[in-house]
Amino acid sequence: MPHPMRILHILIALLFSNLVSAQFIKEKAINAQLGYGISVPYNSLDDISDTGFFAQGELVLSAASWVEFRPYAGILITNSDGRDIDGTPTAELAESKAFLIGGKARIRAPIRWVAPYIEAGIGASIGKFETQTFFDSIERSGLIYHLPVSFGLELGRNNNFDLGFMYFFQPTVQQFAGAFTIGVTFPLNN
Repeated sequence: MPHPMRILHILIALLFSNLVSAQFIKEKAINAQLGYGISVPYNSLDDISDTGFFAQGELVLSAASWVEFRPYAGILITNSDGRDIDGTPTAELAESKAFLIGGKARIRAPIRWVAPYIEAGIGASIGKFETQTFFDSIERSGLIYHLPVSFGLELGRNNNFDLGFMYFFQPTVQQFAGAFTIGVTFPLNN
């Protein structure tokens, strides 16, 4: 079985080389998102949710009114305050300080004013990660793969604004990171 990072490199290369100039792309836009970031360990005794900042930019390539391809780049920074969700002191933590890059596909209901969507893809996180729980003790720096999954609503007459929940599953470091995001889309001239 091929190594996941090789598959990631191939997918990203294909995405950027073929989709940008593809004949089936009908519209192009830029989407900017800001959000409240979180990181959570897969396994812990305490309810841990370390918080921080999230920002991301996407090139929106619309193939149809209901499907879009979205290469993205972003940043996620979360830090532990030494407490669990209830405010009780804990030594468990899940921190991420990473640059994110990858590609995903969005399927959306082509409805004006309120259009629900779901998206998934594959990407890479480049940075420093730490997961300390009763079950795991992981400190890692460098490049790992992640699997992005998002859902939300596109809002407005032309669906230029969105509210969403974005998750990046990072199995290599036994945590997932995510964000509650607010975004705005700017159409590009064709």
